[in-house]
Amino acid sequence: MAEELLTIAQASALTGLPESTLRYWERIGLVRSVERDPFSGHRRYSDDDLRTLETLGNLRAVGMPVADMRRYLADRDRGDEAAANQKALFRAHARRLDEEVKALDARRRYLRLKVRYWSAREIGDFAEADRIAEQIRPLIDRVNPKETP
Repeated sequence: MAEELLTIAQASALTGLPESTLRYWERIGLVRSVERDPFSGHRRYSDDDLRTLETLGNLRAVGMPVADMRRYLADRDRGDEAAANQKALFRAHARRLDEEVKALDARRRYLRLKVRYWSAREIGDFAEADRIAEQIRPLIDRVNPKETP
C-alpha cells in the first residue's frame, strides 16, 4: 500500500510549525526539497519528511540556531558513532542558554529593584529609595555594560 502524502497545511498542523517555516527551511536547504504533486503543484510530505520536521521543531523550540540544526541533521543517521559530536553540540547550546539565563536574571533583579525604588519614592521614603539605588548601581553595569574610554 502506498504511503499517504500530506499537504503543507497537514504537515504544518501535525508538526506545530508554521507553513512559512517549512517553506523557509526548504528554501535555505535545511530540509530537502519536497516533492510536488504533478497535478496540483502542492508539496507532498512523507512520513520521513514529518519525522525530520518534528526533530527540527524540537530543536527550534529549545532555541537551537539553524547552523546547529544542520550539524545535528548531518550526524543523526550515524547513530552512536556521532554521539560525541551530538553531545558537544548540545553541551555548547546548553552553555549558551546558561549565559542567557544569567543575563535575564540580572535584568529581572534590576527591574524588581526599580519597582521597589519607585514604590519608596511614591510614598516619600527617600532614605529607603537611596538604599535601593545603591543596590541598583552595580547591577546596571552588568545589565548594560559600557566600554571605558
